Amino acid sequence: MTAMNVVHMRVKPGKDAEFLKLHREFDTKGMKGCSNFWIVRSGERDYIVVGEWASHEAMVAARPVMIGNLDRLRPLLEDLGGGRGVTEPWSGEVAVHRVM
Repeated sequence: MTAMNVVHMRVKPGKDAEFLKLHREFDTKGMKGCSNFWIVRSGERDYIVVGEWASHEAMVAARPVMIGNLDRLRPLLEDLGGGRGVTEPWSGEVAVHRVM
């Protein structure tokens, strides 16, 4: 069953271009099963990263690569507050998918 991961991040002032550049350059070889990847600008310096996966297992298997990529982003990110750190991740299996 298709799975999705969604991660909210806030970029430090003046770091948007570098943030987007790093995402364009990330090594995705270890992300087998990822069929789509989006960066959504949800505010002035807020972004939501969305990944679509063939299965929950494929997403879990790719976590080491995703964490490695995140480690390169950390210097560009602000703490979100409330004990969340620099990311607020969510993931799960798709319950409803409608193609319009």
